[in-house]
Amino acid sequence: MQTSFTLAQLADPDTSESEKILRACVHCGFCNATCPTYVLDGNELDSPRGRIYLIKDMLEHDRPATAEVVLHIDRCLSCLACMTTCPSGVHYMHLVDHARVHIERTYRRPFAERVLRTMLAKLMPYPRRFRLALMAALVGKPFAPLAASLGLKRLAAMLSLAPWTPPQRPLAPQTFPALGSAPQGRVILLAGCVNDLLAPDINAATIRVLTRHGIEVVVAKGAGCCGSLVHHMGRDDEALAQARANIDAWWAVDGADAILINTSGCGTTVKDYGFMLRTDPNYAERAARISSLAKDISEYLAIVPLKANPQPPGLTVAYHSACSLQHGQRVTRQPKEVLSKVGFQVKDVPEGHLCCGSAGTYNILQPDIARRLRERKVGTIEKLRPDVIAAGNIGCITQIAAGTELPIVHTVELIDWATGGPCPRKLRDHRPLSAMRPATVTS
Repeated sequence: MQTSFTLAQLADPDTSESEKILRACVHCGFCNATCPTYVLDGNELDSPRGRIYLIKDMLEHDRPATAEVVLHIDRCLSCLACMTTCPSGVHYMHLVDHARVHIERTYRRPFAERVLRTMLAKLMPYPRRFRLALMAALVGKPFAPLAASLGLKRLAAMLSLAPWTPPQRPLAPQTFPALGSAPQGRVILLAGCVNDLLAPDINAATIRVLTRHGIEVVVAKGAGCCGSLVHHMGRDDEALAQARANIDAWWAVDGADAILINTSGCGTTVKDYGFMLRTDPNYAERAARISSLAKDISEYLAIVPLKANPQPPGLTVAYHSACSLQHGQRVTRQPKEVLSKVGFQVKDVPEGHLCCGSAGTYNILQPDIARRLRERKVGTIEKLRPDVIAAGNIGCITQIAAGTELPIVHTVELIDWATGGPCPRKLRDHRPLSAMRPATVTS
């Protein structure tokens, strides 16, 4: 793709990077076939290629974002399926992130949307604030259908996605010692923000399976949200501040072999800290080091000699590969290999490259598209007739659970169960204990 940025424009590091990305695009359109929004409606402007044209025109002419550009960029899920498909190596993630920052700085959204986006940015990344919001949502949740009937789709989406149970307290910074006489390693765990409140069982299972296999786990003081929620809303200053806070917290921990992340959306962002802070002289080197240490929990467990129960669960698992894991991090085989190794029968989900519609705050900000994608995803999963669905991202788990009666749990919860931990609560509540092998139901 030809570009015509000026030398003055190219002096900006973000514009220079975007120009390189744009020039790599050869207009082939392979990306369209795997783009969820294009697959749904066939609108060229809702495809990666179409969005690339819009972004190029906006950045090249250094003009404020228009309503049309915002409409189509907002509809992008940042699922990154286009990057997996692209034969030319177009780094669409960095391009669309730059576009979102430009939109945030140059476009004035309608008042109600500004309020909603500010509320999400100021609540969700902060566990104590978000916990209060979830407690309030418990009161409003029964009125979700009424909100939908009144045309308040975003409010209805928020209430529908909120859990029926009171949120847990955030996991306090602490060190969980390895079990056994000879520790095999030391890792840092990103406790997360949304993940920690909505599904504390995920962190608990992660800590159990690691410490049981001789790995010391540190939840560092001062670490918080990875920054992805605000990063994908174009609020770059907030995202970088959250990234710096995590880097400072993790840098203070001695002797860590890895930084483990069990929410794949967070993992994609943490692995990109090196790029995000590449021009910051105070953080560039440390950010790159932190990114090199970051691993998804399935990546790490794939190299740990797991001790599976002699009588494996033997359940059929439909493995939903989160977009941020398969496209953002290119982690595809490890989760399935580990699940198979500990005794589960793993089935791939048809159209597994297509997003479920979660995508951070997308299922709140774009509820109609998110609902259609969820219905499509649930339909393909249910055809497999699995006993349980496994996924590596809390957003996917919450999104898919809203559309099916099948139990859905995090991959690490199944691994924990199969190596001596308790049966996942959602699975235990869904299936009578008598239907499970006694040897694997422990507490």
